[in-house]
Amino acid sequence: MEENMEEGQNSKGCFECCVKCLGVLPYASLFATILLYAGVALFCGCGHEALSGTVTILQNYFEVVRAPVETLDVLTMIDILKYVIYGIAAAFFVYGILLMVEGFFTTGAIRDLYGDFKITACGRCVSAWFIMLTYIFFLAWLGVTAFTSLPVFMYFNIWTICQNTTVVEGANLCLDLRQFGMVTIGEERKVCTGSEKFFKMCESNELDMTFHLFVCALAGAGAAVIAMVHYLMVLSANWAYVKDACRMQKYEDIKSKEEQELHDIHSTRSKERLNAYT
Repeated sequence: MEENMEEGQNSKGCFECCVKCLGVLPYASLFATILLYAGVALFCGCGHEALSGTVTILQNYFEVVRAPVETLDVLTMIDILKYVIYGIAAAFFVYGILLMVEGFFTTGAIRDLYGDFKITACGRCVSAWFIMLTYIFFLAWLGVTAFTSLPVFMYFNIWTICQNTTVVEGANLCLDLRQFGMVTIGEERKVCTGSEKFFKMCESNELDMTFHLFVCALAGAGAAVIAMVHYLMVLSANWAYVKDACRMQKYEDIKSKEEQELHDIHSTRSKERLNAYT
């Protein structure tokens, strides 16, 4: 009987502990972090594979060769973009963890306002710093989204030309890399509709897969932008709550100090009256 009572008390204690932990959990920051990780993972993974597919298409169908090490060509720029993607993945993985930690501390500060936890000026400065940094990242992701839309537009044009050749017979269309600024003006790298390479490229899996991967990368960048906007709302709300809570805490401290002074004055007067009476 006693063992059953102890087990019931232990289960009740675990349940209360779980409820308390769920109550402190910053759900808004958690949702923004999940959205950020999903967007960054989609952008980095699909973008990396799309760049690899672009290299394959350029080398197999446009006969683009890698220039010497000293020259900055399109293949070298693609390699640089891959390293940039690695840096973005690592940086925003750490940044998401920092924002989650800030959300936990801010939520604890608000809910434990009248407890032992004290809101400091350093905490408000950290929240303001995160707001400014998140706004900068929001602008950066807007630029990344705009930049990612360029290869989507380019591959959509190529896909449209491939579709038009099957509809319109005898169409004389060419894809020239000089139109996209991928090679120099003096270097002619083009594929026309009547050539065998053009039909192989249109029927290949590389073109279709690369196009869809760039579309997914664009969607991931858009998700990261939405996550940044969500973080801005959460951080701004937390900063406002912490600021109001700090003011309330100061008011309570002043009020308790005045009450203590009034109590001391009444105690002093009571002692004086008692001494005068005796």
